[in-house]
Amino acid sequence: MTGVLLPTLQAAHLKEGLIDYLATTFALTEPDARASLIDFVGHPESGMFKGPYVRLRLPFAPAAGNWKLHLDWYEGFQPYGHQAAAFERLSSKFQDRPQPTLVTTGTGSGKTEAFLIPIIDHVLRLRRRGVAGMKALILYPMNALANDQAGRLAAMLTTHPALAGITAGLLTGEQAGGRTTVTEDGLITDRRIMQETVPDVLLTNYKMLDWLLLRSRSSRKCGGTPPIPCNMSCSTSSTPTTVRRAPMWRCCCAGLGSP
Repeated sequence: MTGVLLPTLQAAHLKEGLIDYLATTFALTEPDARASLIDFVGHPESGMFKGPYVRLRLPFAPAAGNWKLHLDWYEGFQPYGHQAAAFERLSSKFQDRPQPTLVTTGTGSGKTEAFLIPIIDHVLRLRRRGVAGMKALILYPMNALANDQAGRLAAMLTTHPALAGITAGLLTGEQAGGRTTVTEDGLITDRRIMQETVPDVLLTNYKMLDWLLLRSRSSRKCGGTPPIPCNMSCSTSSTPTTVRRAPMWRCCCAGLGSP
């Protein structure tokens, strides 16, 4: 079927299907009333369907200049300009505390990499110095997003040999059973392992962070860490209160929900 994936053809097929569905759902026995309904929903000018519309968008600008200067570790694609700007602000190579950063761009623009790569670079730097304990805490508003990002981080840690020693855990309250090491299948989920040997990076949500801070043993573990880079990709009234109770924060915002 040549051309079935063309947007104009797909829009026409979708319109025809919806008109048939509405005409069947609101089945009217009187022919004139049925014809009026079909004309109302399917009229090319005054009906309920508009478009199709074509969205024209220029590609994201690539990074320019010596953008690798602020990172000790980087492997992969050439970043976009907004990613390179985020690397500079969030890197701990030339500054004691990364700058609070808000990255707001379109879908597929690499917001996750904008904060994740500086975090990985920061973790490697502290590990070389012999610093133990949690080095990065990444908060997500929903477990589904945390699980998705955990898969991406696990793939990164198991793909690049230079990252093989980094440990990362996932704590959302959903885990049944526990994974004791980082594998291609995912991050560490065994709570006993994470308490006894605190991972370098922890992915969680604000409710589980509140639960951690209420537990004296876990709170002491978190409180003994160096400054914590944090990806705040959530919008909730209780999050600021929880964040204020956590010690020594660095905040990076890679995504912002509805206010």
